[in-house]
Amino acid sequence: MSRIYFGTDGIRGTVGQAPITPDFVLRLGHAVGRVLKSHQQKATVLIGKDTRISGYMLESALEAGFASAGVDVLLTGPLPTPGVAYLTRALRLDLGVVISASHNPFGDNGIKFFSARGEKLPDAWEQEVEAALAETPCWVDSAALGKARRLDDAQGRYVEFCKSTVSAEFTLKGLKLVIDGAHGAAYQVAPSVFHELGAEVIAIGCSPDGLNINDGFGATHPDALVSAVRAHHADYGIALDGDADRLQLVDAGGRLYNGDELLYLMVLDRLARGHPPKGVVGTLMTNLAIEQALRARGIEFVRTKVGDRYVLEELLARGWQLGGEGSGHLIALDCHTTGDGLVSALQVLQAVVRSGRSLAQLLEGVALFPQVLVNVRLVPGQDWQQSAALAALQQDVLAELGKRGRLLIRPSGTEPLLRVMVEAQDATLAESCAQRLADAVRQG
Repeated sequence: MSRIYFGTDGIRGTVGQAPITPDFVLRLGHAVGRVLKSHQQKATVLIGKDTRISGYMLESALEAGFASAGVDVLLTGPLPTPGVAYLTRALRLDLGVVISASHNPFGDNGIKFFSARGEKLPDAWEQEVEAALAETPCWVDSAALGKARRLDDAQGRYVEFCKSTVSAEFTLKGLKLVIDGAHGAAYQVAPSVFHELGAEVIAIGCSPDGLNINDGFGATHPDALVSAVRAHHADYGIALDGDADRLQLVDAGGRLYNGDELLYLMVLDRLARGHPPKGVVGTLMTNLAIEQALRARGIEFVRTKVGDRYVLEELLARGWQLGGEGSGHLIALDCHTTGDGLVSALQVLQAVVRSGRSLAQLLEGVALFPQVLVNVRLVPGQDWQQSAALAALQQDVLAELGKRGRLLIRPSGTEPLLRVMVEAQDATLAESCAQRLADAVRQG
């Protein structure tokens, strides 16, 4: 039986440790190439990456793996994940590959794939690749080897695509923006997009050295953005993560808006234009205040497991267009086939400019419920689901919260932890309930 390598977002890990080693990545490229060739005689893949120093090594290994299976390769150099998805579709290629560990530190890296349509691939495809990895390599002869070349205008093509997702009349003239690229894949394209739309741009986190991606900058470290917005008296600040598929946004007062609020704003904009969404997809962590605000406007709302992959799957299954997470992974399928931090930021700014109102004014009346999250370490063999005391306490807490809050208890997917989350209009109530539940878990 073959080993399972794929997680919820491709293959990811610490560089130099299995599976993020050059020998495995060469085998992976060969296996993926063989899967492609089993479905079509001629295949071409696009490979993009973020700014991690390990990207050079992994890119070379992947390129060799694909070539050894007879697959041609186009190399973009540093490019946001959604940029790879777009170009794969626009150039009618067979597969898009991204070398990135997203918001993780530079010592990690990963590989994820997009279909010819620029969409994440299904589990069945990943299983086919894992089966091929378990087989003996079958190298093609010299005459059948794949070729590789650089796609020199990849960044410019993606910049133009981002600009095409807003109306032709839209302009950012008169606005001063701070753009934080997290020293990652968008360090060149992000300032260009907003500058070409007319904004005065102050760029921070746009000087990668291979080792500083996500280090003190970007969507996971918004303090740098808040400080820069205040220091430069900017109108707004936009922070992306290392591969630029998520964002955080700050207004002139230094207030940080999370993905839940920005998703709701995108809904408001479509309502104002007479294009009400059929429904919106969030996750188990989406703030209850947003769910209630959407339902008050007659918009159906459903939750999935945590992860933008699950949000996208639900959107496609229902034929809906808008979804996202509080972390800033936002998906607008009427603009792109995958989550895109730059495109989402443009959607938000377009809503602000169209309305003539600030973000704070647009979101007036929608106050996020305080969320308290407690991580409880489980002892080996502890079966929390069989605890009668915990089950009884959960019912008591639910009755106490009523419609003013909710609770969520779920195991970590990577550690022996139980995550206890309580959300309530009253912060003190949320804290009290969360601690009582955590204590019940600890007592077994």
